[in-house]
Formats: sequence, C-alpha cells, structure tokens
Amino acid sequence: MAEQDWLVTNEGQCIDNEVVQAEEWVQPYRLYRFLTDLEDILERVNDDQERLTFISPLVRRLLNSSEWLQMNFLPPDPTTGWSVLMLYSEPDFPITIQTVVWSPGSVSPIHNHATWGIVALLSGQEKNTFWQRSPTSEHADQIKLVGDRLLNPGDILCLMPRGDSSSRKRLEYNPRLALIYMVKRTISSGLNLISNVTLLKSSKTIL
Repeated sequence: MAEQDWLVTNEGQCIDNEVVQAEEWVQPYRLYRFLTDLEDILERVNDDQERLTFISPLVRRLLNSSEWLQMNFLPPDPTTGWSVLMLYSEPDFPITIQTVVWSPGSVSPIHNHATWGIVALLSGQEKNTFWQRSPTSEHADQIKLVGDRLLNPGDILCLMPRGDSSSRKRLEYNPRLALIYMVKRTISSGLNLISNVTLLKSSKTIL
C-alpha cells in the first residue's frame, strides 16, 4: 500500500495533502538537521497549512533516513494501554517530538490538541475518528461525527489547530510513532473540532 499524506482541515475534513517536495538529500537526514529545517520554516512561513505542506516531506525524509526511530520506544503501560517517550523537548523551542505506543484495541478519549501538528505512523494500524462541535440551546457541548481515516505504516496525518478533534483506536499491535505532536505550543479558544483514535493494530507513531 502506498504511503499517504493527509490533512485534517479546520472544518474536520480529512483530505489529500499536497506537499512541497523536499530537495534530494544524499547524506543521512539526522534529527538535528530536521529540527533546524523546522525552525527555518516556522520563521519564514506564517500560515499553518502552508507550514504543514513544507514540513510533511521533511518528516517522511526523517523516517526513511532514521532507522533508530523504529527501535526507540517504550512498551505500552499495562494499565493505561499506551506510553510516551520524549525524543526532543526544549523550553524555548516551539517543537516537541515524541514516540507514542498503544496496545491493540486501545481507544483514546475524544480530544483536541489546540495546536497544529503532524502524526506519522511507523507501524501498526490506526483509525482516527473526527468530530465537530455542534452546540444547541439545550446542549452547549454537543458534537457531531464528521468522518474517519484509517492510517497505515508510512502514512502522515497533518492536523490544523481547529481541525484536530478526533479519537484514535489502535487496530493491531506494533507501536505507534508520532512525530512533531505539538509543534506550535499555543492554546486556542473556541475549539471547533475534537478527535479520538481507535487502535486496530497496536501501533508506533511519531508525534
């Protein structure tokens, strides 16, 4: 199955993501180069969706060039069903990189990350379900189902600040690697979308 690049819009629609292809790179694309390239993009590009089109191919290049990412994770906690390993975090740097591992069959709560980010699936399978706020006079916090997306190894999911309302379910065991999970550390108000994840296969993701 071909690797896919997806974008969750501010309206909660999961669409094909048209990325800006990165230049050819003959040397190993190491983490420090990736972080420097990210910082350059953040400084010169202000639009969140445009940023994601530039960052997504760099994420794929890092995954294809860094086999250590496949081995650098913690087994899921038997109580919670998941684990997080922080690969990079710096107080004054607006990017964090984490490896997240889920047990098969685990389901995340419906949530919103309140920021844009990128998820890359290294292994396993993951179903993302997207929701949108649909308040009424009687139910101010009511939500409605928008859609879902099944992620396979090699797939990259870009999340817009107001479009990341989902839940996740792991479908099969194989840790999930989530890369650049919270790239922009800001808290937005009036969040529109929520998400949850179903783990069909235990997966490894980079955030």
